Amino acid sequence: MDRLDRMRLFVRVVERRNFTAAAADLGLPRSTATEAIQQLEEHLGTRLLDRTTRHVATTLDGQAYYERCLFILGEVEDAEAGFRSAEPRGLLRIDAHPLITQRFLLPELPAFLERYPEIGLHIGQGDRLVDLVREGVDCVIRAGEPQDSGMIMRRLAMISEITCASPSYLKRHGMPASPEALDGHQAVGFVSSRTGEVLPLEFTIGSTVRQVTLPGRLRVNNSDTAVALARLGLGLLQAPRYRLEKDLTEGTLVEVLGDFPPTPTPLSALYAQNRQLAPRLRVFLEWASGIFAKAKL
Repeated sequence: MDRLDRMRLFVRVVERRNFTAAAADLGLPRSTATEAIQQLEEHLGTRLLDRTTRHVATTLDGQAYYERCLFILGEVEDAEAGFRSAEPRGLLRIDAHPLITQRFLLPELPAFLERYPEIGLHIGQGDRLVDLVREGVDCVIRAGEPQDSGMIMRRLAMISEITCASPSYLKRHGMPASPEALDGHQAVGFVSSRTGEVLPLEFTIGSTVRQVTLPGRLRVNNSDTAVALARLGLGLLQAPRYRLEKDLTEGTLVEVLGDFPPTPTPLSALYAQNRQLAPRLRVFLEWASGIFAKAKL
């Protein structure tokens, strides 16, 4: 293991706060990783890490060395990327909602892997907040306005949303003609992962946006469950149009208040500020941007 490899390993150990996880990320035995960091500390003549049975933390010298390693490794990757023969390489860890992954990314993935044979992908699928650095994730794709100012955002698309309900629900409650005619209606409450509160319904009326909170006996934090409950006639629901296309075609759900749509939801790629944009992440972002630029959202 040369000096640059030890730097890469050290950076991964700091970010994962765990030797076992860092070693697995880089395809190394844990014993090799431990020995390499010990050799690095001996070479530098200082202790870089404080180790406990539960986690690893940097010393003051270790934090300073970590920041220098980030800069040096970023410069090396940029220098290598300047040559045509230098293909993007390495393991790229991304995280995206399962439906986004399955609907848009997976169909195009074979072409990406063929174009970049030296890149490996670890694809996490979730909708929770992710600590990019601690969990070793390079990039997440998320819908909604990002709240974390510690990340760099790249906007991928705007997702159109609709209001819908099942025919059985509309038979019982009637088809509302406007947002002002929602008295007596109820909604399937979708709980925000950020606030823990039920999200209000949104309606665009002219140039203004009106938020309406309807009563409802059911609250969920899973979008698939929310759609299933709407199909059962248990309330109005707002969701991305693309995920409801089959229901709308088959008639299991009906669009409601189409003249007063919810505001579109931004879809963004997020990555950590303190990292150089590695070539493998750069080409992934360009590929993802191209996919969503032509997608029907």
